[in-house]
Amino acid sequence: MELKTIIAKDLLRIGAVFFRPEKPFIWASGIKSPVYCDNRLTLSEPSVRRDVENGLATLIERHYPVAEALMGTSTAGIAHAAIAAHILNLPMGYVRGGAKDHGRQNRIEGKLVPGQKVVVVEDLISTGGSVIEVVDALREAGAEVLGVVSIFTYGMQKSAERLAAARVQNVSLTDFDVIAQVAADEGYIRPEDVARLIAFRNNPADESWIAGGAE
Repeated sequence: MELKTIIAKDLLRIGAVFFRPEKPFIWASGIKSPVYCDNRLTLSEPSVRRDVENGLATLIERHYPVAEALMGTSTAGIAHAAIAAHILNLPMGYVRGGAKDHGRQNRIEGKLVPGQKVVVVEDLISTGGSVIEVVDALREAGAEVLGVVSIFTYGMQKSAERLAAARVQNVSLTDFDVIAQVAADEGYIRPEDVARLIAFRNNPADESWIAGGAE
């Protein structure tokens, strides 16, 4: 079974990704979404955690073979970066959302050597803004950012454009399209809901997908 499908099944089974097209969730931005994602739940399920961390390590070895350190995003990416770094026997650190207001006022925690080749570990990519901020902080500190690995990506056009403009490559364990199809195949949602979900993914600001499920 393909890795993307394995991870999709894992995330659906533990409710880390939960589809509710009939009663959308409201994002902080006000956008109505048919999906809720909390990949922190993977840490509480040993079998899923094993699939995720081994998967992240595999992606890093495959796409960023010269990586010298992993840097997690704060806070969701920290644990995943730590476990994947342990598997790969690599140094690890993380990047805060902002500099501390006390002590050494660090934003980057852990040892970072200028010129070091690093990979950013993120739990999910939606619009791409937060992970780009992390990449910018690492670049400002002298790191050579090879790219990003993440558990899940929505695959939105906005994130693709932002990542391309920032010269950032992201590789994810699974994505919105795969999870939507697996959810339909396994009865989490109706088969006819898949098109509605993809319509949301293609243009989150257009709420016409909601009415698409009306009888």
